[in-house]
Amino acid sequence: MLQAFAILLCLQLAGETLVRAIGSPLPGPVIGLALLFVWLTARIPIPQTTHETADGILKHLSLLFVPAGVGVVQQLPLLGAEGWMLLTIILVSIALSLAATAITFAAVAKLMKIDAGEERP
Repeated sequence: MLQAFAILLCLQLAGETLVRAIGSPLPGPVIGLALLFVWLTARIPIPQTTHETADGILKHLSLLFVPAGVGVVQQLPLLGAEGWMLLTIILVSIALSLAATAITFAAVAKLMKIDAGEERP
């Protein structure tokens, strides 16, 4: 288990290092996760305990939202002042995402010549 944590933390550290080196706006843990994906895609052996450790972390994922919730509560005055703008931005981004998804789906269906009423075997 300790070896698995070391692997995950080293990948996160590598991600943080890359972010600081290239000045990327992405968070270091996201880059670290991408590095883990590359590692797994390259089929480089990874200890079995890493799988078990990651499952253990995922089982307690809800605990990781506590610091984010505390941060929101600490910023309630700002949220109260800018809340409508934030809500508007969220709703517009949801609408744009749904529209982009629908357009992409329609384009792929047209490319694959799938009729909406047709059932595929």
